[in-house]
Amino acid sequence: MKGDRVEIVVESGEALRTYDVVATKAGRRVEISNRRGVIEVSEVTRTGTPVRTARFMASRVVALVEHPMDEGAD
Repeated sequence: MKGDRVEIVVESGEALRTYDVVATKAGRRVEISNRRGVIEVSEVTRTGTPVRTARFMASRVVALVEHPMDEGAD
């Protein structure tokens, strides 16, 4: 749903880096999958076509936080 957001915190060796994947248009959603040591966060359309994808090594991910859309905000 538009406004859904996933925040990924990754250890890069020197410091922690934060990445955001956001559902940017109406009807899109953010999906998370964990396969073979790789965490994949994708913005997906209604039909299931990925629009943008971020991939991270699972061993480097410190936190993965899902932020649902705020119902009061437009």
